[in-house]
Amino acid sequence: MFTGIVEETGEIVARERTEDGLRLRIGADEVATGLEHGQSISVSGVCLTVERFEVGAWFEVFLATETVERTYLGDLEEGDAVNLERAMPADGRFDGHVVQGHVDAVATVSNIESVEEDWFFEFELPAGYGRYVVEKGSITLDGISLTVADLEDDGTGDAGGRVTVAIIPTTYQLTTLSEKAVGDPIHLEVDVLAKYVERLLETRFE
Repeated sequence: MFTGIVEETGEIVARERTEDGLRLRIGADEVATGLEHGQSISVSGVCLTVERFEVGAWFEVFLATETVERTYLGDLEEGDAVNLERAMPADGRFDGHVVQGHVDAVATVSNIESVEEDWFFEFELPAGYGRYVVEKGSITLDGISLTVADLEDDGTGDAGGRVTVAIIPTTYQLTTLSEKAVGDPIHLEVDVLAKYVERLLETRFE
């Protein structure tokens, strides 16, 4: 489990296509310290397993075909930045919200606006995911725990729409959001509690 509080940004330093998927080597400083083989790590919101590492320098992860198809990690090139967070320790502080690292879909950046020191990012939600989002609720975008500032239904009835989040200077500077542009993809993980509630209600009224 993760909290959505990004520890640092890493850099793709190598990539290797295989018959079964994709292997990435990611350069990192703090996150690559104290790693263990088999440890879980969030890479821009995608929970992956550490296969190899060099302390304080880099670590390697493998993306199965399903992960490549469901995320945009397969499109990253050497030199691209990613958000990194190690799994939350049992005795750690819970500063974000419950983040599983299970990407639901890929959303799209639809607008970016700078207002004084803050930034407002608007995202286009894929059809079927708007029903899991509420104003002032939690949402995970590229592994970052964020609060929904505004939610606009797309009017089609398919539970899509647009979500706006306010980004403070620290989050903007310490994550990959500073490199995003309109039209760029971003990993979406909705609040898992909303999905559990939906499932419980479906079961109750079946």
